[in-house]
Amino acid sequence: MEKTTSYSLPPLPYGYGDLAPSISEEQLRLHHDKHHNAYVVGANVILEKLDAARAGGTDLDLKATLKEFSFHVGGHTLHAIFWKNLAPAGRGGGGTPSGELGEAINAEFGSFERFKKEFSAAASSTEGSGWAALSLCRMTGRPIIMQIEKHNVNVYPACAILMVLDVWEHAYYLDYKNDRAKYVENFWQIVNWEAIAKRYEFARGT
Repeated sequence: MEKTTSYSLPPLPYGYGDLAPSISEEQLRLHHDKHHNAYVVGANVILEKLDAARAGGTDLDLKATLKEFSFHVGGHTLHAIFWKNLAPAGRGGGGTPSGELGEAINAEFGSFERFKKEFSAAASSTEGSGWAALSLCRMTGRPIIMQIEKHNVNVYPACAILMVLDVWEHAYYLDYKNDRAKYVENFWQIVNWEAIAKRYEFARGT
């Protein structure tokens, strides 16, 4: 993988209108082109500040700087995962996970329906702005649901994130207004289980 010294906005792996009706073209354009890009820009601005301070031998308020940096990098990273774990309904999106990922979910939660219920509850009840995530704990090998506030609070260290659902209002307000639960319900129609299974295999080292 080619390394760069700054962050960049990744292109979507599908067209802006391809996730409708779960996510409209207008909503997706605003979310990807404006909101996600703002985190990319924010992270790069801080990198420039750090570079300038080190080159000039000046000091920064590192507590504030690194907290802001974690917010922007977290937002960029989670959005980059989010776009990849979505696919148009009927064209890779929806259904249920199979293979080793499906087996792991069934073993941990008892059934896919139980997992779906718990994940949806985590997404619907995230306080303020944040995310629901399915992660793999590398210490126990167990799939674990993570409820992330903002982009960088309540993240479990050493857990590989497999799937995320953005529940910031900017992710759904144009389409659903304040009905987050309906947005979460329709999310299941566009989940790309193939992409998530690949992240699971990579996290397990298989």
